Amino acid sequence: MRKLTIALTKGRLADQTLHLLEQVGISCEEMKEPGTRKLIFTNEETGVRFFLAKGPDVPTYVEYGAADIGIVGKDTILEENRKVYEVLDLGFGRCRMCVCGPPEAAELLRHNQLIRVATKYPGIAKEHFYNTRNQTVELIKLNGSIELAPIVGLAEVIVDIVETGSTLRENGLTVLEEICPLSARMIVNPVSMRMDNRRITQLIQSLREILGKMS
Repeated sequence: MRKLTIALTKGRLADQTLHLLEQVGISCEEMKEPGTRKLIFTNEETGVRFFLAKGPDVPTYVEYGAADIGIVGKDTILEENRKVYEVLDLGFGRCRMCVCGPPEAAELLRHNQLIRVATKYPGIAKEHFYNTRNQTVELIKLNGSIELAPIVGLAEVIVDIVETGSTLRENGLTVLEEICPLSARMIVNPVSMRMDNRRITQLIQSLREILGKMS
C-alpha cells in the first residue's frame, strides 16, 4: 500500500497535530525520540509517513505532491497562495491577522491616505489594502519585530498576527482593523485527493468527529 505522506509545520503546531492524530489511531513514536536527526518518520502499521518543514514550505510540498497532506497556519496558506485544497480547520493556534498601529493612525486609514505598511506578509497586506480597502499603500517587507516599524517611523501601520495583543499594548500600539481569523488548517494535494480519496476522506472525517467532541 502506498504511504500517505503528511508534512507538519515545525514546532508547537507539529506537537499539537501529532497529539490530535494519536486520537484517531495514527501515532509516530520515532518523532518523539530526543535528539533525532532523521528527516522522515514512518509508521509502517498505519501506512503513514511524516516529515517536518518550515511553515512557508509546507504548502509548496503539498502543491507539488511531495506531501499528500499538510498541516499549516491559515496565514501561511493565504500568503503562499498555492494550488491546494483547504479541507479542515483544526481549531488550534487561534489568532488574528490585523492592521495595527498607534491610535492616531486610524485617521489615516479612515481617509485612505497613501501610507507605508510594514509586514512579514506582503501578499496578505496587498490583498487587504488594494482589493478590500481600495487603498494604495507602500509595502515594506520585514522579518523581525514588526512592532518596531511604527515606533521608529519606518511605517505608519503594520500588518501582523495578533494573539493576546500584549506586545502591542506594551509599545503603545493597538489593533486598528481585523483582516481575518487564523488557526491551523489541513491542506491536501488535489491529485492525492482524487487518487487516494477514500483514505484521505476517512482521515478528515475521523478528525472532524474528534474535533466535534472537543468543542
